[in-house]
Amino acid sequence: MARSSKSFDRKASRFKPQPKVLVLCEDSQSGRRYLEDAAFHFRAKAQVEIVHCGVTHPSGIVERAVIRQKDFDKVFCVLDRDTHLCFGRAMSIAKSHPKIRVIASYPCFEFWLLLHFGFNRKPFRAVGKYSPGDLVVKSLRERPNMDQYDKGKGTRCFAQLLGEPFLMARALAPRILDDVVISGEPNPSTEIHLLMDEFEALSKPQLI
Repeated sequence: MARSSKSFDRKASRFKPQPKVLVLCEDSQSGRRYLEDAAFHFRAKAQVEIVHCGVTHPSGIVERAVIRQKDFDKVFCVLDRDTHLCFGRAMSIAKSHPKIRVIASYPCFEFWLLLHFGFNRKPFRAVGKYSPGDLVVKSLRERPNMDQYDKGKGTRCFAQLLGEPFLMARALAPRILDDVVISGEPNPSTEIHLLMDEFEALSKPQLI
């Protein structure tokens, strides 16, 4: 007996389609490479596009996100507070676009890396010619096996910090944000763990 065409139809998927995610970052080197390696680790690489968008100030990055958001389900802007004068404007622009979320670090992304070595809530303030971000990097280089870290040369350190240090950073970052709410002082803090959570969620098919 000939089969009907319906018998060849594929069964409807039980899973939701994976969202298409864009991650824009101001750091074209170490920060971007860390995020690329993290997305690959969580097997989210197929769903995530991580790019340096050609500008290095927060408002410019968010403005680029506004332009590109139509092609994505979610857009994350990874921003350093540091001494950027347009940081507040960037946050204001993002608030009016529900699809866009800012992932902020005070003073900079490297504070996330510093949390791999333990709890820290001592504020980083500019000293002389050194910005708060410079001082975070200096502190990071004092940690075991991080003396060669160079923000501008694409240092890859995700694999080296994976395991217990990575788990510690993911546990400490939300604790610090809780303290930010209580104290009102965001310096230092980071939301990078929220992006790690997003990558991990993308690795797990979601039932309809």
